[in-house]
Amino acid sequence: MYPVDLHMHTIASTHAYSTLHDYVTQAKQTGMKLFAITDHGPDMADAPHYWHFINMRVWPRVIDGVGILRGIEANIKNQQGEIDCSGPMLDALDLIVAGFHEPVYAPRDRKHHTDAMIAAMAGGLVHIISHPGNPKFPVDIPAIAEAAAHYDVALELNNSSFTHSRPGSEPNCRAIAAAVRDAGGRLAFGSDSHTAFTLGHFDHCLRIAREVDFPEDRVLNVTPRRLLDFLEMRSGKPIAELADF
Repeated sequence: MYPVDLHMHTIASTHAYSTLHDYVTQAKQTGMKLFAITDHGPDMADAPHYWHFINMRVWPRVIDGVGILRGIEANIKNQQGEIDCSGPMLDALDLIVAGFHEPVYAPRDRKHHTDAMIAAMAGGLVHIISHPGNPKFPVDIPAIAEAAAHYDVALELNNSSFTHSRPGSEPNCRAIAAAVRDAGGRLAFGSDSHTAFTLGHFDHCLRIAREVDFPEDRVLNVTPRRLLDFLEMRSGKPIAELADF
């Protein structure tokens, strides 16, 4: 398993059940080196207030040898690619994951979803598109893979999509992994944990990546340094406290 997890939720998203401390404890027990807390953006009904994201600056960068990234799973809100992350929130965050969620963006049609996803990537704020294989939001897979490679945005393989969160995702996820491979883009793996016990669970992500022979050197989770270099390349700002990771 890879030592970096880029998608998880705490009790700040009230349909999740673990705290930051729970995740640190689990990471130490399982050998995870770096993870990102990505609670839902404020437009979700049970999401934390935007102050939650601004105040992440009070978190330690490293706890007991485990690196912590300050993140968000923002909502793509419309066909123009607007997300619910702006202003002071941007200054406080290391990682912006964004995707479609039904309470914020009602499913429409393939063209609408594709346009919205590409516009979100083109906006320059988003690092990772979450669960793009969701069958409730069909997209033009070759088009989003080409756009992701062009804008240096990773497309996510979301492990929970294969188990309980988004039934029917697997064919889309396999097609996305193959399209990203061919476009020269990057994949990110996310456990999408809503409890600390699934931190770092990537078994289905790994299986799909192997099935399509996806190059490991384009998976962000393989080492902490690979992910941190990607973030620095995108932002131009290294995270000094994580320089030795």
